Parts: sequence; C-alpha cells; structure tokens
Amino acid sequence: MSFLDQVGLADVLATPYLGLKIAGTVTGSIALYIAYAAYRHVTWPGYTLPGPAFHSILYGSAPSPVPPDFAALYLHEGWHKKYGPTLRYWSSLAKPALMTIDPTALRHMLNSPAYEKGEQLKHFLGDILGEGLLFVEGAEHRKQRRVMNPAFGPLQVKRFTETFLRKSLEMRDIWLDLCARDTTRKDGYLRIDAFAWLNKVTLDIIGLAGFDYDIDSLHAPDESPNELNEAVRTIFSFDFGVGALLAFLLPGLRHIPTKRVREQSKAQALITSIGMRLITEKKQAIIRETSLDSSIEKKDIQGSDLLTLLLRANMASDLPESARMSDKDIVSQVPTFLIAGFTAVTWGLYAMACDIRVQQKLREELLAVSTDSPTESELNQLPYLDTVVREILRVYAPVYVTDRSAVRDDIVPLKTPVVGTDGVLRTEIHVSKGDMVSFPIQLINRSEEYWGEDAHQFRPERWSDLPDTVKDLPGVWSNMLTFFGGAHACIGYRFSIAEMKALLFTIVRSFEFELPIAPMDIMRKTMIVGRPSLTTDPAAGNQLPLLIRPVSA
Repeated sequence: MSFLDQVGLADVLATPYLGLKIAGTVTGSIALYIAYAAYRHVTWPGYTLPGPAFHSILYGSAPSPVPPDFAALYLHEGWHKKYGPTLRYWSSLAKPALMTIDPTALRHMLNSPAYEKGEQLKHFLGDILGEGLLFVEGAEHRKQRRVMNPAFGPLQVKRFTETFLRKSLEMRDIWLDLCARDTTRKDGYLRIDAFAWLNKVTLDIIGLAGFDYDIDSLHAPDESPNELNEAVRTIFSFDFGVGALLAFLLPGLRHIPTKRVREQSKAQALITSIGMRLITEKKQAIIRETSLDSSIEKKDIQGSDLLTLLLRANMASDLPESARMSDKDIVSQVPTFLIAGFTAVTWGLYAMACDIRVQQKLREELLAVSTDSPTESELNQLPYLDTVVREILRVYAPVYVTDRSAVRDDIVPLKTPVVGTDGVLRTEIHVSKGDMVSFPIQLINRSEEYWGEDAHQFRPERWSDLPDTVKDLPGVWSNMLTFFGGAHACIGYRFSIAEMKALLFTIVRSFEFELPIAPMDIMRKTMIVGRPSLTTDPAAGNQLPLLIRPVSA
C-alpha cells in the first residue's frame, strides 16, 4: 500500500487541480507545524524533566511505526521504570508532553478545571461521535452533564437490568441452537467470533435501553444489517493508522473529502436523522402523557430508555431555560450512547478462556443461582462475579491512554519528587498553558508500584486483599482510572458495569469456552477503544475466535 493510500488521499489526489491544491495545503501545514515544534523543542519549560529521547518528527519518542496497544503499554512502562513516575516525552510531530503516574499529581489534575481535552482530541472525537458530552468542555460540559445525570443514576440503571438480561438470554438461545445444529466436532465445541456476537448484543441493548429502538442486530443477516447498525459499524470501523494520525495532529486535514470522511459524514447524517425523529416522537409522547396544563418536575423523571429520561430532565419546569439543552445537543448524545459497553466483555471472555480456573470458579457461583433472570440486587450479591468484573476493567481498560491540554498555567504537586536533567529536585512541576498531559490509564491500572509484582496478571482474587498503595489512586470507581475521574468521569459507568454483569452471568453460566488459537495470536488494536484482532491476520479485522459448548446439566 502506498503512502497516499495509507493517509486516505489517493482517490482525492486523482483529481489534478484539487490534488495540487490539497498537496500544497498538506505540505504547508506540515512545514508550519514542524517550525513551531522546533521552537517549542528548545523553549519548553518541561524540557529539564527526565524522559526518553526524540526519535522522529512523525512518532516523537516512540519507535515507528505506531505500536499496538500492548506494545505501547510496555513502551510507557519502560519509560517510567527508567525515568520515574513523572517524565516528559515527545509526542507525534515533535509535540512536547508530560506523562505521570504520581497519585498526588493525578488527583490534582483530574479535579482541576485547568485541564481539558485539547483541540486535536476534541476535533477527533467530534468527527467520530459528534458534539456530545465527550466533545464539549467548560460551561457547556457542565450544562449537559447536569441535565444527563438523572438518566444514569443508580435507580435508572437498576431498571435497565431486565433489558440487559433479556438480550443476553436471546443471544444464549441463538448460541445453543447453533451448537445443536453443528455436528462437525465430536467434542461438542462450536467455533464462533465472540467479538462479532457481543458487538451485536451490546448494540441491541443500547438501542433498547438508550432509545427504545429495536435494532435487532442479533437476528439481522451480516450482509443485510439494520440501517442504524450499518451506520454504527461505519463510524466505529475507525483505524488509527498514518492517515488518522496526521488528521489528528493537523486538524485542517480533516476537511479533505477522502473516502473515509465521506462515508463517516453519511453515517453521522443517518444517525442524526434517526435521532431527531426519535426525539420528536418522544417529546410528543411526554407532552401527551403529562398534558399541556401540567408540568414535569425533577421528581417526575422516569422512563424506559435513556433518551426519554434525558428529554424529561431537559423539559422539567424547575430547570432554568438557560440550563436546557437544544434538540441538536440532545441528538449529539446518541453516538456517545452507542459506544457504551463495546469491548469489556470481549476481553473478559478472552481472559477466562486463557485461565480456565477462573472460568470454572465463576461458573460454580453462577450455577448456584436458581434463576436465569436475577435482579440487579441479586447480581450485585455475587462476590466472585464482582471481582471478575473489576479485574477485567483493571487489566483491559477500553481506553489505554488519554490526553488533556492545560487551559491556563498551573503548578502540580508531586508525591514523589523528581530530579531534573539540571540536577534540581522538584516537589512540584510547572505546567504552562497549552502543555499536553498524558494520563496512561492502562499503565496505571497495571503498575507494579500500586498493584504488586503480579500487576499484569489477570487474578480476580486480588480484590479481596488489595495493597494499601492502591488507595492512593484517584478514580470515580474502584481505585482505577478505567472510568477516569473528576468532572469528566464516565457518566455511564454504572450502566456499563450492570451490562457486563448481566452478559457474563448468562454466558459463563451457560457455556464452557476456550481459545482455538494461541493466546499470543490475539492483539489489541485501538479503534476508539481497544478491540481484539489476530496478529497472524490483522487484515481480517476485529475478531475473537472462541470454541464454545453448552454446560452439561
């Protein structure tokens, strides 16, 4: 594949005039950026912090090409072992950045309004997910979050558990039928792509729980998917290759009408159209239900899906007009809902296929439950299921690293002082407006400094006796950064945890499973979130092959 194919420009540059114009724009943008980066390279205050050397303009301190997620994890781990918990490094296109796993620094930055998503990350998320909660910052973020909070409260998530289990059982029955009809293996195992099936069931779940919209991916033929299913597939087929990297670093390139950009725009337009139709229908239903002469108050916020809950909260009479979200703001949340729960269960099945002991121990606990449809309270009373879910989310965080940009100068306190290359011992670091800070979520979740020598090992039993060092870690849930923390903590973390428990309860209770290939043949590849693919056949796309067979009575 040529470089132009990699960056997605081959089809665009085939048009001579447009090709020359775009080539000039790209060349000029890169030249200006390199000149600015060179200036920052020698004037950046953080230059005296310890850290890895600069290797290349495109990849900064990282070796090229951009490594898969697991390789990046070990790269970052190596940096911190060599340079300490707080370091500086060079990001792509020679942009200077800070990276820290220091708990005091993390807590300060997570709870400070001085750190927001940078323009590059905002544009990247906006292009894929629209201008929803993951895009906005500052006062607009606070406004949207205030309206959305009631929809994601404990009581509302409790009501969704029935939907989670109903769809989980529907998938179970399909798998049982496939196993019964397959006679190719004498041992009773059936080979499936667990990633594809979990992708379908989670999309169905978020369709019903999110909008009361029956996507029905579980029964739709792969060659003829539901229109929303196809739009979501297009949006989340994002591949963070060279072209995406350049578009991320040089936002002006986003406007070049590559095939990828055209397909994504079409998919987003379809999701927006469906979202606006659903909003109109649900608003009319709410008005009919409450009647024109009555009002909705916060205490009346109830509904069978997230979108209805969000609309009711937004229409509450005790919500000031200035605090309301527009229909455009509300429809922008639809892609954000759709990203929920995409990969965590997949990695959980992978982990338990690699460690049959954990799988069997969990199954024993689940089979002791007398019903296929426990309540949320009953699911939460299963201690080993709870520790397995925690360990999955610790070891396999969907997002392995995220960045923030300082919107003003700041002084960040440190628990562990750092000695700079100038020999000066620092108990705090000065951050300038515009500086980039990396939060290495996966590294923190697997740090031996916090979790012990077996930090990389999948071992649910650790949760019954955590090291005291873990208590220093900030985070909205369970002393880990999987759901981040502070004002930008994941608003739907309760939803994701309940969904995971329902799916794992049904699958592990009903099936034995193992890998048909070597564990090392599964690699993690970031496409917004980390997804599995085969090291021996990456071109085949995301997949997790599993051998499954029904649990014998």
